[in-house]
Amino acid sequence: MSERRTLVEGLTAPDPEAEKQFVYRGKLPPTVTSPAPTQPALAESTTPAAPLIDRLPLTTRLRADLVTALKRASLERRLRGVEPSALQEILEQALEPWLRSNGHLP
Repeated sequence: MSERRTLVEGLTAPDPEAEKQFVYRGKLPPTVTSPAPTQPALAESTTPAAPLIDRLPLTTRLRADLVTALKRASLERRLRGVEPSALQEILEQALEPWLRSNGHLP
């Protein structure tokens, strides 16, 4: 059994190895076990990186029938492999034309 310490001792004297063992349950974290990519491997990639899109959280309430239909559509599209299938992507695709037609987006 491990030695017992008071809460104050645990907070004032951090032990990085003990922290890693606790967090990773004795296993090494994935970043430590996998080797770092080398320069040639990065140079081989020919696909351009996707542009970063800032997303902000939005909380709203919808009618129950709309939520049910939206979730069903998302699940069915995901099972068929059709894009967009994520709720967020479906909502963005539906909102953008409305915002454009009403002059809120360029």
